[in-house]
Amino acid sequence: MFWACAQLKPQQERLALHCLGLAGFETYLPRLRDHRVRGGRRVETSPPLFPGYAFVVIQLQWVDACYAPGVVRLVLDGERPARVPDRIIAELKGRERNGLIELPKPRGLRAGDPVRVLRGPFAGHLALYAGMAPHERVAVLLALLGGQQRVTLPKGDIVPMAEG
Repeated sequence: MFWACAQLKPQQERLALHCLGLAGFETYLPRLRDHRVRGGRRVETSPPLFPGYAFVVIQLQWVDACYAPGVVRLVLDGERPARVPDRIIAELKGRERNGLIELPKPRGLRAGDPVRVLRGPFAGHLALYAGMAPHERVAVLLALLGGQQRVTLPKGDIVPMAEG
């Protein structure tokens, strides 16, 4: 008995999981907790962590899983289904809170973080991030003319020093 990965047909995850379950297969489709703004309101969605794929427990007859409605194929390692280590499934399940996985939010830039300017007349200069400005622009402080000058640039024209 081991976990394998099944590729599912687009928009048919629910059908595939239902049919695999009817055929006696245990399945696992990890889902994310995601917050979006729709129509000016914040809503919670739960898209699959790995769109188009689900995990299936294989016991003896794995070929039946290949022919379940909604399943494209099992991911193979040669002629047999590729094994997904139990620790991977356990880690995914361990990250779930109320049935959904919450990914850590990426740390955004904070005032005073060093950045490098990538494009424009200040390309290559080092600056300090000063905050967001309207219309996907950022404010940075550049060392110019013997002092710090506040400059507004397109958001895509800077990178944090750790990345640049």
